Amino acid sequence: MTFTDTPQFDPIKAAWNTVATYPSYDEAQSAVRQLAQDGFPIDNVDIVGSDLRLVERVTGQTSKLRATGHGALTGAGLGSFFGLLLGLFSPGFAWLGLILVGAMIGATWGAAFGFASHAVTAGRNGYSSTRNLVAAQYDLVIRGGYTEDARGILARAGLLPTL
Repeated sequence: MTFTDTPQFDPIKAAWNTVATYPSYDEAQSAVRQLAQDGFPIDNVDIVGSDLRLVERVTGQTSKLRATGHGALTGAGLGSFFGLLLGLFSPGFAWLGLILVGAMIGATWGAAFGFASHAVTAGRNGYSSTRNLVAAQYDLVIRGGYTEDARGILARAGLLPTL
């Protein structure tokens, strides 16, 4: 028998025990809330998502006008923030002028960068979207030897899924 043929000790499997598997994150959270209400030491609980998928939700079509407007709004906000920071060190009401000037400069630069970025990438991607990681299932994993206690609490509460 060689080294690769001998069963290896896996400390992760020895330390973690899956108590239940839930199809949604909300159900796994409900189980943890129930454990907490029953006085279970929840610092020994992990929710582990598996079978991850990237979900990209298309939110709309992007045009040069939309990209320019979004860039201008973002730039105005950032410019106002920097104007406010500089205004903290100015006497009297000069801070108000610094905020306005910062907003105008930021809006100008933001609009320019928004337009340019759309012009450069419009051939590849003509839409805007958001991305999220979503798991197909969520395992409730218990550490520290409390597995049977957790199973009992969840079974009494009716939160232990049946296989």
